[in-house]
Amino acid sequence: MEDTSRYYALLKDPARRKIVQLLGEQGKMGFKDLKENLQLGVGTVYYHLDMLSDFLTQDKHRKYMLNHRGKLLYRTLKNGTLPPTLEVGKAFSHHLGRWLFLSPIFTKTTKPEKLLPLSLLILLLGAVGSALANLDPLLFFYFPYSPHQFETIIILFLTNWIGLYLLSNLLIYTLYRRTHGNLQLLTCLGISALPLAIFPYLQLLIPPEISRYLLLALQIWTILLLSSAYCFGKGIRFDKSIIISLTTLYLNVILLLITGRLM
Repeated sequence: MEDTSRYYALLKDPARRKIVQLLGEQGKMGFKDLKENLQLGVGTVYYHLDMLSDFLTQDKHRKYMLNHRGKLLYRTLKNGTLPPTLEVGKAFSHHLGRWLFLSPIFTKTTKPEKLLPLSLLILLLGAVGSALANLDPLLFFYFPYSPHQFETIIILFLTNWIGLYLLSNLLIYTLYRRTHGNLQLLTCLGISALPLAIFPYLQLLIPPEISRYLLLALQIWTILLLSSAYCFGKGIRFDKSIIISLTTLYLNVILLLITGRLM
């Protein structure tokens, strides 16, 4: 028998509970109807459907319905309660994971135009910081003593993140065929740049032997935030979004090796 703890983990989220409940009661529903009932953004609805993909199927009209395992999940929803051990995990996730992945901020990007100014401000902060610290920005990496002028460094930083946006969109479409949520993804990517945007300012204050370890920590945090950005911006599961994040990191490293920046 399948471990029911996975059922409970899925049903912790109210949106996923609502999806299972709607499909359990109505039998099948189209994406538009689900979105109207949930009152959530397109990317967020796709994300929850992706999380429930092992429990759903679609008919020839692409309407969603519960499969056999999904019906078991629906019965768990009707009859089960969260065990005490799960409440501990929920509290840990609430206090640590939510802020590690900036979930409270990313959840507000369902209306991306409201947070787009903050996203652009973070990118501008990183661009100016790079120029002030005379660092050569190459997406996830910085190199000291940039040969470029102040304004050129700013342009390079912004160009790097525009390139990341275009590359991410291409990878997500190629692997998962997701075309929606472009503005939300752009907003989320700008927010995910926060760790690397603050690094140049910290680098001005700390010794070089410490700054390299700090940069490593901020790079890891950025990868996690990027994965979260893909989840919210394009509605894909974290296990899929981390593949996109790591792929962009590997391509960045390959580019640095080709250009001789990493030896």
